[in-house]
Amino acid sequence: MEKRVPKLLSLIIPVYRQGKSIQKNVRFILGELELLSCPYEVIVVIDGEVDSSRQESEKIKSPHLVVTGYKTNHGKGYAVRYGIAKSKGDIIGFLDAGGDIHADGLSMMLAHYYWYNADIIIGSKRHPASKINYPNDRKFLSWGYQMIIKFLFGLSIRDSQVGMKLFKREVLEDVLPRLLVKQFAFDIEILAVANHLGYSRIFEAPVELNFAGASSITNTNFVSVALRTLWDTLAVYY
Repeated sequence: MEKRVPKLLSLIIPVYRQGKSIQKNVRFILGELELLSCPYEVIVVIDGEVDSSRQESEKIKSPHLVVTGYKTNHGKGYAVRYGIAKSKGDIIGFLDAGGDIHADGLSMMLAHYYWYNADIIIGSKRHPASKINYPNDRKFLSWGYQMIIKFLFGLSIRDSQVGMKLFKREVLEDVLPRLLVKQFAFDIEILAVANHLGYSRIFEAPVELNFAGASSITNTNFVSVALRTLWDTLAVYY
């Protein structure tokens, strides 16, 4: 098969309270993108200037990197939309900043995008080729949440919550104006609205996820976040 590359790949990285690790993680992501042999830009969005995340990000000197943001935390959905507004790519991706998801999976995501002529590619913990090191309590709650998603929205996907996704730009341009931007259900809202609008070519790709507790969703706030995610998900449905 002929190798295809985007005119420009834009990768949005929403960042909240990642001052200790963001510089290392972004440098690693930039290194992985260099291996893709395609034009790219990385847009780091500081979702609330509450720690040293912005200062640490700005220490990285790369012509491919844009660091932007705002003072008050608004949540992942707002941050991603903020980054998209500054992006130029014909393919737009989101990647969580915590480093739990290995950025070397971006090459597989892009390959799947072209293999399937996809509208959307989502990283999936439940893909047979995924390599997952994840606490059992989170596995159980993730499974339960996915059953709710399947029942409410009829999406034929096994995992909607992994923070690594790729979209055709035109899909996002059509979908984003219709979103309510629920703070804790952004991932499922964008997928549900896209599917409702007829963008049904949504496929899963394998990821490598090694839970290290670096996410802004910690063990102490996980149950609270899970409940708020469920509440926002029900709001998306209604």
